[in-house]
Amino acid sequence: MADSVSIEKLVKDLKLQVYSGEDHLKDSVVTLSDISRPGLELTGYFNYYPHERVQLFGRTEVSFTKNMTPEERLMIMRRMSVEDTPCFLISRGLEAPAEMLTAAAEVGIPVLGSSLPTTRLSSLITDYLDGQLAERRSMHGVLVDIYGLGVLITGDSGVGKSETALELVKRGHRLIADDRVDVYQQDEQTVVGEAPAILRHLLEIRGIGIIDVMNLFGAGAVRAETSISLIVNLQNWDQDKKYDRLGSDTEEQLIFDVPVPKITVPVKVGRNLAIIIEVAAMNFRARSMGYDATKTFEANLGKLIESNSDED
Repeated sequence: MADSVSIEKLVKDLKLQVYSGEDHLKDSVVTLSDISRPGLELTGYFNYYPHERVQLFGRTEVSFTKNMTPEERLMIMRRMSVEDTPCFLISRGLEAPAEMLTAAAEVGIPVLGSSLPTTRLSSLITDYLDGQLAERRSMHGVLVDIYGLGVLITGDSGVGKSETALELVKRGHRLIADDRVDVYQQDEQTVVGEAPAILRHLLEIRGIGIIDVMNLFGAGAVRAETSISLIVNLQNWDQDKKYDRLGSDTEEQLIFDVPVPKITVPVKVGRNLAIIIEVAAMNFRARSMGYDATKTFEANLGKLIESNSDED
């Protein structure tokens, strides 16, 4: 988990414009994902001024400042320019008030801009900071994007996770992370997985070594991150264990506070795990859309039993 995000990184990743304070981009940091739209502050109410947040000015705020005298604008901007204020951000490509530039320069606060609408820009920055500042955990497994679904393949070491991921990549799916997956909770219903920087785009195949998936298969074979929709746990075949044959047993695994559906696939010589996992992802998507083959089978079975009972 990162304690802060530099304004320099924020500008680079979100392609923001720098109106002033370029020399202070590295030193200014954000520690909260919440955004402040300082409407009350512009009226002079500073009792609960959240100065440690990004200060976002939209059309409403900029229009309000135009009704103030230059002296009033400078006074308000100076009160808003606190040392730990990360930055001022102006949406819709609007011009920054001259008094804002002056007050920000006195304290070393960057003034940024974007052409995006205010609401969209606020949502974009909040989501970005949520992801950057969220608590992260490492999970052992391989994360693959299959038909747009993030599938986390888990299992004991040597069970064949990486080899299965390689076959899935050859079948047109995308690798996110191998061996170690960094996960964080994006919201109440979503967990996201990504690769640690040192392992990005790399896959370990026993007997071959480390391979660079993007170099061998192209940029379309990898992805930076994805939400985890399904966990597939690979287990060595145990003839004394009963495995689910109908798909009626539902299992979930908690990642942070989010329950993620989980299925167990037994590993046995001759089973094509890549195709099985691919079909598991397709079946999961079909179920989420309301098409459940298990229910169809149970309905057909019920009709057959009823039909046989009538004949008797």
